[in-house]
Amino acid sequence: MTPLQIILLLLVGYIVFTIDKKQENFPVPVVLLVAGILLSFIPFFQSIKVNKTIIYDLFLPALLFVSAYRYSPNALREHGGIIATLSTIGLVMTAILFGFMIHVVGGVFVSISLIGSLVIASILTPTDPVSVVSILKKSADNPKVADVVEGESMINDGTSIVLFTVLAGMFINQESFSIISFLSEFLLVSIGGAILGLFCGWAVSQAVHITHHKEYQVMLSIILAYGIFHIAEHIGVSGVLATVASGIMLSWEFEHTNQEDHYREALDGFWNVVEPTILALVFLLIGIEATSYLTIGDWEIALLLFVSSLVIRFVIIAGIIQFFPSWRKEIDWREITLISWSGIKGTMSVALLLSLQAQVSSNDEVNLLISISFAVVVLSLVVQSLGIYPLSKVLRKN
Repeated sequence: MTPLQIILLLLVGYIVFTIDKKQENFPVPVVLLVAGILLSFIPFFQSIKVNKTIIYDLFLPALLFVSAYRYSPNALREHGGIIATLSTIGLVMTAILFGFMIHVVGGVFVSISLIGSLVIASILTPTDPVSVVSILKKSADNPKVADVVEGESMINDGTSIVLFTVLAGMFINQESFSIISFLSEFLLVSIGGAILGLFCGWAVSQAVHITHHKEYQVMLSIILAYGIFHIAEHIGVSGVLATVASGIMLSWEFEHTNQEDHYREALDGFWNVVEPTILALVFLLIGIEATSYLTIGDWEIALLLFVSSLVIRFVIIAGIIQFFPSWRKEIDWREITLISWSGIKGTMSVALLLSLQAQVSSNDEVNLLISISFAVVVLSLVVQSLGIYPLSKVLRKN
């Protein structure tokens, strides 16, 4: 991207954020996505190429850190059990069930291997609430719904990247699926990333105490957000989980500090500007990049996968909640429906798609997998984002 292209994209993002104040019927990500698709037909923007480095290495660490740092420690304490279960066991169960469904049902239309189907499922499982959380907080009766959706999304990003990494390795190397090797690598990468993030988050929280200038405190947070991500990736553990864990630990430590507001004021002033800036660029770029993949003739498969993902997510969430009586008393079928519908596919799914594209040599199966997955992501962003507000209102009346 050229500097002028970046500036013009930011200008479009500014206009969208300024006009779209309510973010109810037309949430910002959808408007930005459509704007990106329209921009892709303008010759000036057709030279923009979106790759894994831009989304995964440059934008993702900041978005992960902001969501984790801002998440309420009290909400995490109160809903930690359900969030942890949904974002780990629930996500893995969803991906495996979804993968087998893709292999069996999708095989009626096209030839997709089992391991390829599981890779698609791991790409389409992580959730990206973005503006959905703010809508839920205003329209849902139970504030716990928004807390659970936001907390689950924050952690399942890390689970999904570990799941994808393991499955993509098997797909690339043409290995058969082994539950033992899968679990051992999954646990090593995820637990290692979480431990590293917690330690570094604690270390930075202590360093902030002796850093008296706000500018240097902000600098420390940037170092933490990007440094922990790339260090973790370099040593072979989850950079996503490390970044999320570090942001949670930093927020947790600030809560137990008498000068909490002082520290948060400095960091919020910076990250409150960075977040919408990155979100504007990310969703505009997703729209620009998605255009080349949306000419597929297999939209019926994409629609089938989109609907199936919603049904499977609802079944898994309902099953997990029914398994724990204490949760069953707190969350009913209406809230399960909202949590299921709020599982929008977004930034992480696109990052994983671009990662798969970068790792695998182009062939018919890979191109088909990427095209169908991009179509499902676009359907999810548009349909679920636009539907969350009216759905919450209907369920609230019931």
